[in-house]
Amino acid sequence: MLAIIGGSGLAQLPVLEVTHRQVVRTPYGDPSCALTFGLLNGQNVVFIARHGYGHSLAPHEINYRANIWALHDQGVKGVIAIGTVGGIRPDMPPGRLVVPDNIIDYSWGRKHTFFEGLDRPVVHAEFSSPYDDALRQRLIRAMADSGHSGVVGGVYACTQGPRLESAAEILKLERDGADIVGMTGMPEAALAREMNLPYAHLCLVSNWAAGKGGAATVEFDATTGAMGVEVVMSVLAELLSSKQ
Repeated sequence: MLAIIGGSGLAQLPVLEVTHRQVVRTPYGDPSCALTFGLLNGQNVVFIARHGYGHSLAPHEINYRANIWALHDQGVKGVIAIGTVGGIRPDMPPGRLVVPDNIIDYSWGRKHTFFEGLDRPVVHAEFSSPYDDALRQRLIRAMADSGHSGVVGGVYACTQGPRLESAAEILKLERDGADIVGMTGMPEAALAREMNLPYAHLCLVSNWAAGKGGAATVEFDATTGAMGVEVVMSVLAELLSSKQ
């Protein structure tokens, strides 16, 4: 069973045939919301809305540890994280799908590890390749087979939020090697690695980053937003098809 984490604009999976919802308590507090279980293309899936069903949690307020622990507790075999991002590179305009292959973390003050406290061992998780390659390749094939073009590879910069970045900050990220910018990719990816959960990221560019094509915004217009969700849904459906 795969888990899907929905980001901004994806508080539910419209194509999911819901079977039940379950409240999960964790040693790290409450997850963002109840887990939703169902069938997508006949495959069992569990879904969680990262920001809560009412989009009430800002990026720095999300209990990433509780979310990942809850999914792991349900025995999922992998996590597909959906995120909206700002495009920095010229070939990543609004509406483009991106499957990144690395991360730079600029967030701070977030609970970023399960390995803390006097009762836990010191563990240094290997993180040179933050995303699971096999799951990434499945996602890349699904993107191609669903007929949607996207960018394969790229560096995701995770900023603290909730404010958007200044144009000068985006220039710094670009000099550091970042191609897209979001606010929720970390510590989510690192926590999944600590739990030995294969994790891959499907990013939808919602806007140009500051200074890269007009005023930055985290909101789609209604038409672009609806089209973006439809594209993501078709990729997920292909991912969970019998061909995959």
